[in-house]
Amino acid sequence: MTFLGRNSRLSSALVLLSLAACSESEDPKTNNEGNAACAAGEFDSTFAAIQKVVFEGRGCTANVCHGSAMEGGLDLRAGAAYDQLIEAKSQGSELPRVQPGQPSESYLYAKLQAATEPGSVTIAGAPMPSGMPALSAEHLEAIRRWIGEGAPETGSVLDPVTGSSESVAALLDSCLPPATPTAIKPLEPPGSGEGVQFAMPAFPLKASSETEVCFAQYYDFSSVVPAEFQDPARGVFFVNGKRTRQDPQSHHLALAHSKLGAEFVNHPSFGEWRCRGGDRDGQACDALSATACGAGICATDPKPSLACIGYGPPEAQVNVAVGNIGGAQTAQQYIRPIEGVYEEIPTKGIVFWNSHAFNLTTHETTVHAWLNLAYTSDLRFKITQGLVSALDQVVGQAPFTKKNYCGKWVAPQGSTLYWLTTHTHKRGSNFTVTDPAGKQIYRSNVYSDPVTLFLERPMTFDVADPGPRTMTYCADFNNGVKEDGSPDLELATRASRMPNGATCQPVACTAGKIGAPCAGAADNAACDSSPGTGDGLCDACAITAGVTTENEMFFFLPGYSGGS
Repeated sequence: MTFLGRNSRLSSALVLLSLAACSESEDPKTNNEGNAACAAGEFDSTFAAIQKVVFEGRGCTANVCHGSAMEGGLDLRAGAAYDQLIEAKSQGSELPRVQPGQPSESYLYAKLQAATEPGSVTIAGAPMPSGMPALSAEHLEAIRRWIGEGAPETGSVLDPVTGSSESVAALLDSCLPPATPTAIKPLEPPGSGEGVQFAMPAFPLKASSETEVCFAQYYDFSSVVPAEFQDPARGVFFVNGKRTRQDPQSHHLALAHSKLGAEFVNHPSFGEWRCRGGDRDGQACDALSATACGAGICATDPKPSLACIGYGPPEAQVNVAVGNIGGAQTAQQYIRPIEGVYEEIPTKGIVFWNSHAFNLTTHETTVHAWLNLAYTSDLRFKITQGLVSALDQVVGQAPFTKKNYCGKWVAPQGSTLYWLTTHTHKRGSNFTVTDPAGKQIYRSNVYSDPVTLFLERPMTFDVADPGPRTMTYCADFNNGVKEDGSPDLELATRASRMPNGATCQPVACTAGKIGAPCAGAADNAACDSSPGTGDGLCDACAITAGVTTENEMFFFLPGYSGGS
């Protein structure tokens, strides 16, 4: 089950990966236009191409700008730019210049976006480049993808659709090496009096693979959390605000408390506990010892599991979709503190990590993640994370069709809504939310990086009548239609691309008589362009529900307090 957003890659890309890898191995630096000359040049990394094509090519490194004058304290010259950008404080905004994994939290991107897409974002000062033409939409998109993929200094970031570096190279009219997995910059833990950090035990991810796993870890923060932020009698501490960071190979991450204590660590369903990372990596460990693994982390072996359903002892109570400690579907997610709001977190116990990850490159990698929680002692409004679904409407949508669907959320009487976000997979777009008065308050068009909206004025729903408490959420779902109305074979749900044992019943042709009806995978003859040619393929399906990126989701996720 998917949680709150990350660049949800397409499982179908795994099918295409071998082709992309093959073409890249024949020409180690290429773009998706097949342009061997590469007008802007050949580069060893995406950042090097951005440095040359954007920063230098658009005059940003001129002496009077971000060269020797260091306008705004920023030096964008080669050799200095990267360290000047990554998590560096900016002037005119509380945002860092570049927040790895999150373009919407990166002031550099906001300044550039303000010029390329006027009115799309509010910033202090002038848009960038100052006094020069705005970046092209292609160059802005290249920077968005680079930041979204963790803003690495080395290596080529991949295209979330194809799994290669080709289209990113084309955006910059450059040649780049094949994409490699990105290891995002580790998230620094909070100060000792500010909060705590959960660090996920890292796990391996094979090349050209997609997996969803669950594994357990024991923790005890009872001697770590200051007394003013915990209730020892109930075994909980209080937080307001959280930040998740993870390698961009993740489709989603969720951390949930199992409601199990130390007495369950040796339950046979967990198997052996082993050190992950550090100089004791792979060794058996005592789950209850904080020092058992040195610099590593003691955890169980990851097991294939959808949303941790059925994982661990039968006494475990886990729903990774709601009520969890944290998680994200983006490489970086920040849930800012809201005055008076709080969450209760168990001070100790067994947690389950649920990670759905995929590696669209030809290199093996290791997946890392961190979750920071900020303490609070202001306990006025206890937050609830809701999950509302209208997925039943979407399931069964025929291939090669586009439709709009809507669902309703009736806020509990007496509740106050503080923030909201949404979730679909690759076929969902144009997700909107309207308030009870019919005013649109939310729109998100990038399924892989959904907007999280924090309401400037929280909405309180006091009346008994459900009408004034009802919000409407809608989204478009495209099961294989291009803008010109022709069939889109890459976007259509297809039986041949269902991963991890998922399946669907083909009802339309994807080769031969494309779009014509057929009756299952054994009915390829019905798709032949003419009788007996053997060129037909019955492979397109109606939309299916599920956790893989070839299936679909349609969720509205409100964050609210109170209510009955």
